[in-house]
Amino acid sequence: MEPSSGNRAGSHTGNRADIRDFLVSRRAKLAPERVGLPAGRRRRVPGLRREEVAALACVSTEWYTRLEKGHVGGVSEDVLEAVARALLLDEDERTYLLDLARAARPARRATRRREDAALPPSVQWMVDSMTMAPAFIRSGRLDIVASNALCGALYAPMFASGTTGERGCANFARYFFLDPGSRDFFVDWPEGARATVAVLRAEAGREPGDRALRELIGELSTRSPDFRDMWARHDVRVRHEGTKRLEHPDVGRLEMTFRHLDLPLSRGAVHDLIIYAAEPGTPSADRLAVLAGRTAARASTAEPAQPPR
Repeated sequence: MEPSSGNRAGSHTGNRADIRDFLVSRRAKLAPERVGLPAGRRRRVPGLRREEVAALACVSTEWYTRLEKGHVGGVSEDVLEAVARALLLDEDERTYLLDLARAARPARRATRRREDAALPPSVQWMVDSMTMAPAFIRSGRLDIVASNALCGALYAPMFASGTTGERGCANFARYFFLDPGSRDFFVDWPEGARATVAVLRAEAGREPGDRALRELIGELSTRSPDFRDMWARHDVRVRHEGTKRLEHPDVGRLEMTFRHLDLPLSRGAVHDLIIYAAEPGTPSADRLAVLAGRTAARASTAEPAQPPR
């Protein structure tokens, strides 16, 4: 998704380019042998030919060529599902393709600056109550919009980074690609960077008219060659969870499992609740406990507890 002027025509053109580039990239990645076709010796381009994808999807080559150019108006979901099967798309890629097709409808073409949904106080209370597990609320643009004290201590380098900008809002994508220190902090930086881009790509499919998201993607594309290269791969990830390894400046190496839960908010917004935990009995669990103890000590010193009345 390239930055656009924000008008309807710009949004439509950008969406058409997203569809085109995504389908071309998936076709190029698919080896003929994977779909039962001979590899051959005279292939001038990697992956499948357009006519092969069309045959696998049971549509005409002319029709598929039009689809690959981004013309999805009037295309049924059943046909898109057939193309997804022909290209062996995984569930995240299939979801992304369908999101792009829905966004191409005229009513969805206008770009806008999406208002961030306010978090109910009860959500912050819930996050604050988790004292032994880092937890935070993340928007689709990968902003941390709420967090508990232990998350603040865990991600102290990111919260202190100059990439937070005037709003003082930590953003995973900006930190990954615009702060050189992120490469030391994230042990598996290449994998994490690719996942970050893939999550943003999925969000761009869901919300192609979100002007702030377009501006973020444009900023990162302009300032980071790594982001630009990874964005051009059109990889998609709807959910990102698994193992996180950090080299923390205060307690050393931490290896934690993280999971997320969808957190529906007002006006149809959906954020993610992310929770980290270290396996009990491991050095990482001991180090996380040390960090939690230090965090609690600082909090009690800064705000002495009041006796119950």
